[in-house]
Amino acid sequence: MINVTRLFDFPYYQLEKYNLDTSLVTKYDGKWTPISTKDYLDKANAVSRALLRMGVQKDDKIAIISSTNRTEWNIMDIGILQVGAQNVPIYPTISAEDYEYVLNHSGSIYCFVSDAEVFEKVNKVKANTQIKEVYSFNHIDGCKHYSELFELGKDHDNQNEVEARKEAVKPNDLATIIYTSGTTGKPKGVMLSHDNITSNVLSAVKRLPLSQGNPKILSFLPICHIFERVLIYIYQYAGVSIYYAESIDKIGDNAKEIKPNLMSVVPRLLEKVYDKIYAKGSELTGIKSKLFHWAIALGEEWEPYGKNGAWYEFKLSIVNKLIFSKWREALGGELTTMVSGSAALQPRLTRLFCAAGMQVMEGYGLTETSPVVSVGMYRDHHFKVGTVGKPIAGVEVKIADDGELLIKGPNVMLGYYKDPEKTASVMTGNYFHTGDKGEIDADGFLKITGRKKEMFKTSGGKYVIPTLLENDLKQSRFIEQIMVIGEGEKMPAAIIQPNFEFLNDWIDKKGKAIGKSGTEIVNSQEVIARIQQEVDTCNKKFGKWEQIKRFELTPDVWSIEAGHLTPTMKMKREIIKGIYQDLYDKIYRS
Repeated sequence: MINVTRLFDFPYYQLEKYNLDTSLVTKYDGKWTPISTKDYLDKANAVSRALLRMGVQKDDKIAIISSTNRTEWNIMDIGILQVGAQNVPIYPTISAEDYEYVLNHSGSIYCFVSDAEVFEKVNKVKANTQIKEVYSFNHIDGCKHYSELFELGKDHDNQNEVEARKEAVKPNDLATIIYTSGTTGKPKGVMLSHDNITSNVLSAVKRLPLSQGNPKILSFLPICHIFERVLIYIYQYAGVSIYYAESIDKIGDNAKEIKPNLMSVVPRLLEKVYDKIYAKGSELTGIKSKLFHWAIALGEEWEPYGKNGAWYEFKLSIVNKLIFSKWREALGGELTTMVSGSAALQPRLTRLFCAAGMQVMEGYGLTETSPVVSVGMYRDHHFKVGTVGKPIAGVEVKIADDGELLIKGPNVMLGYYKDPEKTASVMTGNYFHTGDKGEIDADGFLKITGRKKEMFKTSGGKYVIPTLLENDLKQSRFIEQIMVIGEGEKMPAAIIQPNFEFLNDWIDKKGKAIGKSGTEIVNSQEVIARIQQEVDTCNKKFGKWEQIKRFELTPDVWSIEAGHLTPTMKMKREIIKGIYQDLYDKIYRS
């Protein structure tokens, strides 16, 4: 059996062990189109042969920018890596200026794009970069189609050169540079070796329930992000069929079509799914309404491993048949596990989805740690609500004196590309400084308590951890986004983006005479008073010095495109503060 030590070994391992007819599946023109493991590798080898004929050398950089996950991404990934070049994935949603920065900083010489929109952004800056040619996965006027590489690589005459290049790639060689979106400043290029990622895959795969039958995966989180990319390698290693969702908006439809057993999620998605479920449940009347709210109340009390006792489990079995079965049907009916990463998940949502028979296993990691540090697993009592599980094999977690998490293991990055000073600033010996604060409980479970940098001190000298307040208030259906502020100021306050979709329904149901535009909603005294109730409820759980004394509402939606959020939906705090400087001044200067 193939010994997997480099990223391109994964599909070869799959071919030898599983030889799937349905390895990767993408929807084209309304039809799910699978390719087998053999086709996948045949195409990847044709790409490799073509790249050699295009003059690609060892350690050359090739960029891939795709708006959605798709089969072509994997073919290019393997085709690039096995000739000793590096794959530089780029977030599709960043600006053309950021494209230019990443393409130049990485020194990419070719760029593969998914569609006309991305092509247009690349074309704007191409002349200012070293890019020799742009190829597209979609057929676009004025752009070469990536199938030209299959034609160029059709002749097998130089396959022996491909094999020699593969042989020359060592586990510790650089595999990819991933530019972290960052909440401040220019993106940093995280250098990850083949061993960084393969070691992480081989340890993390043991935590996922992937062995039953022939599981199906629905993938929609950006593959350019290390979280989803590592999961894709895990799925390939486990012999799982990977279906790529058409878009984030079509997850529900796609799930009903393919009936996945597992998918990865981010907390924001689960929040939106729950909000939709709750909105529908709120429309029920009579006995149906009572049953729905009984199910929610029961779900919020859920504990793993039957800890609530037989009577609770009996009641749960009733609501599972009557209510929760409908939740599962909305996601295909066969979804048993969701892996959640990227940000903290509300424990309440963990309990609700687990009670509904869709276990949510929360994990923790960073791009710099390839990424998995820890992840929950229901098997063997490796799961506890409110934690991110236990560290995976080979990864050591140490808590510094100031509470910061330090990570050591084969998954820790090679460093930041072209930035040895920045690399040195985050390393102490072999330990990587995460910037996150956390604790490990008596049972070995890791809990993340906040960001070291995001903790601030008020002018009164009191420390405030904004994420604790933010995570609590984001459980409110009235609040979509919230940023707690107050560094160096006399008191904590908050800038809040209301949940406009929910508020529109609330206005209709209450028969309020309030306009529906963002500006009308945030200026409504009734809306302000209602959100004040949510803030007051939250404040009771915190000390007086950390309670939110004032807040202001924003009339627009915070988004990746407008610059409020990173591509992984984290807040860009300094940018948000700058955008709403007038609201900040109103709170503290008026």
